[in-house]
Amino acid sequence: MDLSKIKTLIDFVGRSNVSELTVTEKDVTVRIFRTPDQAASTVPAQVPEKAAAGPAASSRHASPNAPASTIAVKAPLFGVLHRAPAPKEEPFVGIGDTVEEGQTLFIIEAMKVFNKIVAPRAGRILRLTDVDGSEVETGDVLAEIA
Repeated sequence: MDLSKIKTLIDFVGRSNVSELTVTEKDVTVRIFRTPDQAASTVPAQVPEKAAAGPAASSRHASPNAPASTIAVKAPLFGVLHRAPAPKEEPFVGIGDTVEEGQTLFIIEAMKVFNKIVAPRAGRILRLTDVDGSEVETGDVLAEIA
């Protein structure tokens, strides 16, 4: 699928009430969707059909013994997760850090677009994914906030 077709699909989702669109052409699937907190913007993700779970898949799920008052911060899109603002810099947050609502926790790079993943509420980081610089799938648990 060429870039002009992808741009056309992104524009369509941006102008319409469609919240998610998946199109497959040959061996490439393009998923374009917007999350509830993205009123007029779209987050594109291109996913090969034969994508397999990476070695860090075991750390992508919520811990079963997490307290009931925790909130799981999940990846809103497929892409490469970055825990720091730039290479060789300190991560945005660490386990035990106190965060404010709206504070940047991660960046997910999808199709050369860097999307900030922010804290949905104030609290303390109980758990963080060990994925950094590798792909995450939509819905993967990135952190838990108490």
